[in-house]
Amino acid sequence: MVSAAERLASNFDFSVLGKATELKQRLWFVIGALIVVRIGSYIPIPGIDPQILAEIFKRHSGGVLGVFNMFSGGALGRMTIFALAIMPYISSSIIIQLMTIASPHLAALKKEGETGRRKINQYTRYGTVLLAFMQGYGIAVGLEGMQERGVSAVIDPGIFFRLTTAMTLVGGTMFLMWLGEQITARGIGNGTSLIIFSGIVAGFPGALASTLELGRTGALPVEIIFAVILIALALIAFIVFMERAQRRLIVQYPKRQVGMKMMGGESSHLPLKLNMSGVIPPIFASSILLFPLTIAGFNQGKGPSWLTTVTAYLGHGQPLYIILYMAVIAFFCFFYTPIVFNTTETADNLKKYGGFIAGIRPGKNTADYLEYVLTRLTAIGAVYLCFVCALPEVLIANYKMPFYLGGTSLLITVNVLMDFVAQVQSHLFAHQYEGLIKKARLKGKK
Repeated sequence: MVSAAERLASNFDFSVLGKATELKQRLWFVIGALIVVRIGSYIPIPGIDPQILAEIFKRHSGGVLGVFNMFSGGALGRMTIFALAIMPYISSSIIIQLMTIASPHLAALKKEGETGRRKINQYTRYGTVLLAFMQGYGIAVGLEGMQERGVSAVIDPGIFFRLTTAMTLVGGTMFLMWLGEQITARGIGNGTSLIIFSGIVAGFPGALASTLELGRTGALPVEIIFAVILIALALIAFIVFMERAQRRLIVQYPKRQVGMKMMGGESSHLPLKLNMSGVIPPIFASSILLFPLTIAGFNQGKGPSWLTTVTAYLGHGQPLYIILYMAVIAFFCFFYTPIVFNTTETADNLKKYGGFIAGIRPGKNTADYLEYVLTRLTAIGAVYLCFVCALPEVLIANYKMPFYLGGTSLLITVNVLMDFVAQVQSHLFAHQYEGLIKKARLKGKK
């Protein structure tokens, strides 16, 4: 069955794109904001020796630091004002959302509508400042302990350097958070996702060039390079297929008489995505597993022996790391999905408007049935995410491929692009509808 959106897309007049002034303004705003992000990723924090830092990071870039550098768009490797990127804001948002389940106060705020949402956003900002300061101070301490050929990466270590570095990184994160909100409000798509997307995409050319360089020097067989590229393309196609996959539950509405007319009696469908949690589980799993290893990476060779052992076992491509990575992804798939889709609330809304699923009684029975279907869909989605994220980890560890060709980066890129294109089409459809309404009014006046 062809949906209304698909019928509209097939008959869509793309000449509307040239007339959609508001859409063009939004697109230019997004482009300008992302240019500002890329410029900021090259502004270094004060007190750092860039040459020593580059040599140190090159030595450790194949480990956990490479993943964080990917999410920051290379800002971490250059130790710029955007080195923390927007990850503290994402972590704070997830923590606050998880706390809405355990905290009655936050749960009540969530039900208050726009007022409650603003208060929750304010708590999220406070949490972002706290997390960014803690991580920024930890990075400053780690930088003071990093040396190359007996020369420290910090020109003048001390408490002043630690505080200025922490405050600079906090300011960079808060600016990115504000800019992301502006992109969401005045641009197209989700601002936070687009900022992460721009950082990952900016690293694709360098990653491809370094991969081809490995083939030119003979460090990596040409057959392996072609195989990895084909696997990456196959993963992209597989991600698109799975992200578009959904289970459609038929919802029926009973007939009712309004005046002299019989209304209702129609049926629609309730779409349930296969991967309801999106890219949140892989991002959060990476943050949990890589944050302790980052601290260990800053002090490699100087910490206790048990820390060195743990770091070795949790390295990329190690069996323990892959097992824990998949376990955390699966956990957050099941934990985060009920936050995104509340079965009880959905069942109550269906009952409120007279809708029901065929063969299922409204109310609690509908909620239980939705929970039954959603659990099985989430299980398939968790397996899909584990496969997409774990397979490239093995290739990266065994063949020294860049992190930008990993499953998490491809997953984020494809998801953000699909959401961006969908929102652009929505704006174009709305503009086309407005044009049709204006034409109908003009004909009516004639």
